Amino acid sequence: MGRVAIALGVLVLAVGGMAFAADNTPPEGFTALFNGKDLTNWATPETLADAEKHWTVVDGVIEYDGKWRDLKTTKEYGNFELCVDWKIPPGGDSGIYIRDKPQVQIWQNKVGSGGLYNNRKNPSNPLVAADNPPGEWNTFRITIVDDVVTVTLNGKLVVDKTILENYPKYDSKLPATGHIWLQHHGSKLWFKNIYIKELPPTPAAAPEK
Repeated sequence: MGRVAIALGVLVLAVGGMAFAADNTPPEGFTALFNGKDLTNWATPETLADAEKHWTVVDGVIEYDGKWRDLKTTKEYGNFELCVDWKIPPGGDSGIYIRDKPQVQIWQNKVGSGGLYNNRKNPSNPLVAADNPPGEWNTFRITIVDDVVTVTLNGKLVVDKTILENYPKYDSKLPATGHIWLQHHGSKLWFKNIYIKELPPTPAAAPEK
């Protein structure tokens, strides 16, 4: 019986190993925005050389020291599905900008992360608080089609098909394309497993022929 138990244990480990891809390896249909090695695909309003003093890559993780500025993609995106793992320290504060607009909120707060913080007319808070404790990894899955956003946090629905308003120009529609940003508010941050799947443009956002 001992040999059978050992064999079953090895089988479980093998199956478990196949179930989890290596960090920064995109699932089928997605592209990695972070390669696990350097800041290829990312930029700052200043120079990347300056950013790399503060946004560093350590053991396959983007680490931020809290002493610089936001990091954004070099490419603009329209409709997409975005996956990103993140963690913050106690009291940490960050967010994900979509099409250059704030923001899917990341913070330590009793209402929880994932809400569309700058909304005024449409819901801004998440449906539930689904954060793991500070210092532990969390996973966002963010989908935007036209200006409608859905967010899951750690597998729980926190934003359900809600319009992302065009802060600060609330009287105009969200831009059809823009950059994705990793926002900072002066705290240390960690990101990995940043994957994107571009989705077809909506008719209203499609360029004129």
